[in-house]
Amino acid sequence: MILVGHPLLPPGFRFGASTASYQVEGAASEDGKGPSIWDTFSHEPGRIVDGSTGDVACDHYHRLTEDLDLMERLGIGGYRFSISWPRIQATGSGHVNADGLDFYERLVDGLLERGIQPMATLYHWDLPQALEDEGGWLNRDTVERFAEYAALVGERLWDRVEHWVPVNEPNVVTMLGYGTGTHAPGRTLLFDALPVAHHLLLAHGRAAIALRAVGAGSIGCANNHAPIWPASDDEADVGASKLFDAMWNGMFSEPMLFGRYPRDLAPLLEDVVHAGDLATIRQPLDFYGVNYYNPIRIAAAREDAPMPFEERELVGYPTTDSDWPVVPDALREWLITLRARYRAALPPIIITESGCSYGTAPDADGVVDDAARIEYLDAHLRAVATAVRAGVDVRGYYTWSLMDNFEWAEGYSQRFGLVYVDYETLERTPKRSFEWYAETIKVQPPDN
Repeated sequence: MILVGHPLLPPGFRFGASTASYQVEGAASEDGKGPSIWDTFSHEPGRIVDGSTGDVACDHYHRLTEDLDLMERLGIGGYRFSISWPRIQATGSGHVNADGLDFYERLVDGLLERGIQPMATLYHWDLPQALEDEGGWLNRDTVERFAEYAALVGERLWDRVEHWVPVNEPNVVTMLGYGTGTHAPGRTLLFDALPVAHHLLLAHGRAAIALRAVGAGSIGCANNHAPIWPASDDEADVGASKLFDAMWNGMFSEPMLFGRYPRDLAPLLEDVVHAGDLATIRQPLDFYGVNYYNPIRIAAAREDAPMPFEERELVGYPTTDSDWPVVPDALREWLITLRARYRAALPPIIITESGCSYGTAPDADGVVDDAARIEYLDAHLRAVATAVRAGVDVRGYYTWSLMDNFEWAEGYSQRFGLVYVDYETLERTPKRSFEWYAETIKVQPPDN
């Protein structure tokens, strides 16, 4: 039996699902697509936990109609996907690949034919390798190339895409891609990665301007946020947690909403911030996207450590198969905190990602009984509902992810999907959570 635990969300609340290009599309070098930093990174020995790559992934590129039909069956009102920059421009500039644009046009039109509104992300981490060879996001010129790319995609799709997200999770790109090297392109610059953050924020602003110039409507963001909890009441731990909060949360929300960097971080960015940059970053946002997974517990690091803070295990909570703590109330906490910090500057919120990894496989009857995922989604939707009742304007929840996929450095070892993907046959099997989500959507009252 599917148990539908339906939270009291407002009429018209948007239920959606999300994916990202490199994680699902495959067709890594077909129809004019150039290599991305993830194509390069995943082929380097030791980078990916299970030694896999996204060369095939879920083969979404060739199975588009099948996947669109699954979305229609699910009943989602919105689908967040990302556009592969090297599928549009193989080297990140110059020649425009018509086959790439045609693919995304088919995707958008297919969604609209099924009553699903598109949310397009322009950058979900797959930077053209040719641009990385020239410095990547450390190079300010990459911002100019991104603005050009945003304009040409916008020119093709502006009239059919409901929501636009220029850059997904700039904090993750900065810290994991350029700071610690656990994600592509694999650089280990620590605090020297901060210029990446500024250039990604500037790219966000320039893309918003370019999209609006061609007629695009609703433009927002998709920032990964988490409540940062000190490991203890010790002054050193509290101070370290505040610094980490500024780096993980404030360094991206404050420029977008207030046009400034957090006080403690601004001096570190003086050399890369040019006159007018912060005004460019602070573009009007039609929605503020929050990607939420779990709170982070921070302690002061030892004096000889390379960074002044370190993450500690968050004990006392159940964990997913990726060892992430399950703390639904922390989502409520963050939504209320966000409203308190930014008040009138904060536009309506959309949860642009939230989900969990559980590796439940099909049983003898082919049923994927992922009860833990149902409990997770139910609890997090209820947390959103509690925040809404407290006055936070939340308009939608896009679960991560529509289907199991290539999970970055974890490869295929973690399964976040509502749909089970057999990576040998590429057969799709909707899980029990898929059916639960569909039933939950059905009982949601429509907008009046």
